[in-house]
Amino acid sequence: MHPPASTVVHPEDARRRRLGFAAVVTACGLGAMSLCVFFVLLPAAAGQLALLSAVCAGAAIALPAGSVYLTVPRLLDRHDPEPPEVLAGCVAFGALFCCGVAVAVNTLAEAVAETWVGAATAEHLAIVVVAPLVEEALKGAGVLGVFHFLRREFDGVVDGVIYACFIALGFAAVENVIYYARGAVEGPFQLTTVVLLRGVLSPWGHPVYTAMTGLGLGLSRETTNSVVRVAAPAVGYGVAVLLHATWNGGSLLASALGAEDGAVMFCLQLSLWFLFLAAFVALMVGLSRRRRRILETHLADEVVLGFVLPHERDLVLDRRGLRRARDAWGPDGERLVRAVARLATAKWHAERARVSATATVSHELVVPLRQAIAAVRSGILAARARGR
Repeated sequence: MHPPASTVVHPEDARRRRLGFAAVVTACGLGAMSLCVFFVLLPAAAGQLALLSAVCAGAAIALPAGSVYLTVPRLLDRHDPEPPEVLAGCVAFGALFCCGVAVAVNTLAEAVAETWVGAATAEHLAIVVVAPLVEEALKGAGVLGVFHFLRREFDGVVDGVIYACFIALGFAAVENVIYYARGAVEGPFQLTTVVLLRGVLSPWGHPVYTAMTGLGLGLSRETTNSVVRVAAPAVGYGVAVLLHATWNGGSLLASALGAEDGAVMFCLQLSLWFLFLAAFVALMVGLSRRRRRILETHLADEVVLGFVLPHERDLVLDRRGLRRARDAWGPDGERLVRAVARLATAKWHAERARVSATATVSHELVVPLRQAIAAVRSGILAARARGR
């Protein structure tokens, strides 16, 4: 019997996966140490026991909400779901490395700026300039890591946005813990206000910013134009920083204005934010439908040739197909659907490489994936025969 679909990995891809895993583990360890220093050791050394208990309270509010938000980008990934272990690594990278390093760099940058321009101006610069540049660079580095180490899982713009959202949601969850803890120290009213603003009204801030970087890397993955391949990630990062800085600057301006003017400014900013979010969701739905058309196109001849059965193709194209296959055939059903989807994307990559006259190993995966599909299908049929 041929190996199951999950083991159909090119040797070069396997080497990159191992390096990527080691990089993520190392990065998460460094980030966790930084968070421990700033939010456990330093407060304990200063006798700020109230802050330590507030961190626990903040985590109790922020982390469950963050786990709920993670279900949303999964809805956009229904036709060719990304591996759960990769998505979990993205969340961990955003939560530990990105947040831990951002806290250290932002704090250091603000302290340095304070010696030159004063405390008030340094705080404003940290919020509007330093934080967007640093945080989007760190989160973007995570998306770039997936792009480099897991190229076979990074198919295009939809995948770029999904990985960006998972990294950003991990970052936002831990950042919310910090903000909620500070609010809890100041009192119940302040905590309620912070939870309302960050957890209810604008929980999708970081995912939308970082999605621009993911979109740029996705375009780079898909395009056959060498200029776009280089420029798209840089432009995506620039847009991410601009959106982040605009939101932070608007929030800072709203708090600096008087109560009445600040309320008007905040309402205008929030209205624009919801308009942008609606446009972003519409874009993602359109990209998801485009992904479906790509899969359907590249599976058509596989069905004609008999390598993929019509009902297997239909499961891949159905937004609930993975769940239906899992319910019907267990883990083998999931492996079957993933292998068929991977076969279509491998053919898509091979076709684009042929048109642009570039190198790819995707064409080498077509035959092993066909064999894996047949092997999993045989296992399902044998299991059904034993169950009669």
